[in-house]
Amino acid sequence: MQNRLIDLASDTKSRPTDAMRAAMAAAEVGDEQAREDPTVNRLCAMVAELLGKDDAVYLPSGKMCNQVAYRVHCRPGDEIILDEWAHGVNAEAGAIAALSGANVRVLNGDRGVFDADQVRAAIRPYRPDVPRSRLVSVEQTTNRAGGAIWPLAAIEAVVGVAKENGLAAHMDGARLLNAQVATGVAAGEYAGPFDSVWIDLSKGLGCPVGAVLAGSAGFIEEAWRFKHQFGGAMRQAGILAAAGVHALENHVQRLADDHDNAQSLARGLAAVPGVAIDPEAFRTNIIFFDVSRTGFGADELNARLEERGVRFQALGATRMRAVTHIDVGADDISKALAAVRAVIGGAAPVRQRQSRIR
Repeated sequence: MQNRLIDLASDTKSRPTDAMRAAMAAAEVGDEQAREDPTVNRLCAMVAELLGKDDAVYLPSGKMCNQVAYRVHCRPGDEIILDEWAHGVNAEAGAIAALSGANVRVLNGDRGVFDADQVRAAIRPYRPDVPRSRLVSVEQTTNRAGGAIWPLAAIEAVVGVAKENGLAAHMDGARLLNAQVATGVAAGEYAGPFDSVWIDLSKGLGCPVGAVLAGSAGFIEEAWRFKHQFGGAMRQAGILAAAGVHALENHVQRLADDHDNAQSLARGLAAVPGVAIDPEAFRTNIIFFDVSRTGFGADELNARLEERGVRFQALGATRMRAVTHIDVGADDISKALAAVRAVIGGAAPVRQRQSRIR
């Protein structure tokens, strides 16, 4: 067993580098709630420019970015159209209902990527006794739906239908910069059609906390109201925002290393008997695989792997996810694969186990 855990459960497991910690310690600070923190203001200006928007606001988490955006766009009884696997539906504690009083209408996309026809069919014609379709929300990349990248053409088509029908459009851009690095399409191009968009700092970029929500000047002014209402206003937050400034200046292009490591992991897993994965399906730092033919369930396999210093994430009875990040190097991928081979190699195949039961 090794002492250091190779934690591939999520890129939220990433930790600040020494250089990032130094930047945080040296940060110039002020009263963020009064909009007087110079480092926060610099970070927001950087993100607004990156995403091609008028303004931006610093928030404690990506969840809060989503929920503030939904609250700005929607009124109680309105309806948000998004994928069935979207983070806002599955991992935000029912906040759409609790904080905005909005309905959700979920679509069955292809690994989280739905199309313009699906949106068109989901938009409700006006009647006073039905929810009002108000917002289309897209997640880039698609995380739990399969780690897919939304193509720019698909984004333009979906948002085009939304706009034709008077709906707003929001992008959950938690891993938008992963899509940029993988495809060469600028984050601002992906973000261009949307009324609101945010990027996470605490995933692949390696910051300890925070996300930045961007949009028009009017949208951000209204977002400040809900930032306060939801408890997201801070004081000397420049210490935290400095990590984001450092990450945007130093950690964006290194996301390619995470993508390469994810590809190596996917190819290695594909060679393990019983593991079902298509390495060609994954282009960024998220991969999914199925272990139903290994003789293990996902939870049991994860427990065995943790004994060997490796952790994935179980997302169902036999479905597993691995996410590479700044704390996982190429050597760690080799060690993780060795652990998988050792654990699965010592297991009886599914058919043998079934025959014993009989």
